[in-house]
Amino acid sequence: MKKKLFCLSLSIFPFVLQYAQDSLEVQKISPIIEQQDSKVRKPFFQREWVKMSTAPVLLFGASGATWGERKNIREIRNRYIPTFKVGYDNYLQYAPAATVYGLKLAGVKGRNNIGRATLSYAASIGIMAVIVNSLKYTAKVERPDGSSKNSFPSGHTSMAFTNASFLHKEYGVVSPGYSIGGYGAAAITGLGRNLNNRHWISDVLAGAGIGILSSELGYFFIDKIYKNKGDNIGMLADLEGNGNPSFVSLKVGSALSTTNFLKESELTDKKEVGFEAGIEGAYFFSKKWGVGGDFSFSSFPINPTRFPLDGDIGSFDITTESLGFLNFGIGPYFSHEISDNLNVVLKATAGYSSGASGKIFVKSEIFDLPTDEFQVAEYKPSSSFRWNTGAALTYKFNPELGVTLYADYNQTQSSISYHFNDIIQNDQDMADNLNNDISREKIEYMSVGLKLTAYF
Repeated sequence: MKKKLFCLSLSIFPFVLQYAQDSLEVQKISPIIEQQDSKVRKPFFQREWVKMSTAPVLLFGASGATWGERKNIREIRNRYIPTFKVGYDNYLQYAPAATVYGLKLAGVKGRNNIGRATLSYAASIGIMAVIVNSLKYTAKVERPDGSSKNSFPSGHTSMAFTNASFLHKEYGVVSPGYSIGGYGAAAITGLGRNLNNRHWISDVLAGAGIGILSSELGYFFIDKIYKNKGDNIGMLADLEGNGNPSFVSLKVGSALSTTNFLKESELTDKKEVGFEAGIEGAYFFSKKWGVGGDFSFSSFPINPTRFPLDGDIGSFDITTESLGFLNFGIGPYFSHEISDNLNVVLKATAGYSSGASGKIFVKSEIFDLPTDEFQVAEYKPSSSFRWNTGAALTYKFNPELGVTLYADYNQTQSSISYHFNDIIQNDQDMADNLNNDISREKIEYMSVGLKLTAYF
């Protein structure tokens, strides 16, 4: 459960894609059509206030869900990338807003002229600043690096998502690519704040929600002043994509091993059950065929193995930290539309799998140690070729958004090397038998879960 919550740090991008794609429909409706349809009761998920509030509500909910586990989530970061420190998040947060003004100065038509766009942007920034600073200096949450007590919410992330929403509002109606790029930059900014150990994951998720909400409120008030949805909205309302089922999606699911991952190492005799999370997307050149790829993280907790000791002095357990893999693959995708609301996709990808290092402990009540355990070895899976095939069935709420049930089969082979501690190295018999041991393990598993799918 704790590791599953860590995947929410990657959920920012697909959740806001849901918001971006849905709210494009709001922007494309001309004032005349709005007046004609004002008396028609729309389905719940097509109502304007629902579309505008979906992403903030999801992000605030995710922030609350991770609050009690934020320290445990940080431990996963500390295990895999403890020395990560890159300052790109200080600058990338401004990239979407800079893009808006660059496009306008270049003469590219957006939703509004530069004057009204600036007024809407200023209102959004003002609302965001009030919300963020009010919370920062009343909540007084300590940063994960201990530098100050103004961690919640993340100001960088709030600024990044306000700027991304600004780009989406002004140019998302021209092309969904602007929205995807803007929210992608904002998501990477938020992830950077977490990886740089400057914010808890709950700070980042709340900051993303505040940024989107502030932009919605800023545009809402300015639109009321002008009494319309934008200077150029009628001119741009007819621009559409190519109509093919290109998509970006977030996936979260269970990973069910079909082999014992540590059979050769003899560290467990069980098949493991873990989880998988990641981002997947594909661009379709026609209604049927396209090319795509996925970037995912899979983790498999290893059950401890118990060994009895001679006599009546008890037993000891060998505990192995979970096996973790970063996976990337690319390949052909095939799509078939069953009906207006149902779509099936088949895929076959090939790529790369990189394993994370871990530790092995021996634990027993006979040890005079605070935790009754001590570390005996470290392990490191080698990077290896990985292939993947799968099928997915999507139910579309509307042409831009759907929920997907997926099932994938994954296979790779990894050589796991073990390096034992100084005590074992200094024992000649044990060192000869154990040190520098390498086991070649077959990694095969099925992953089954859900995706939140945004079409473009």
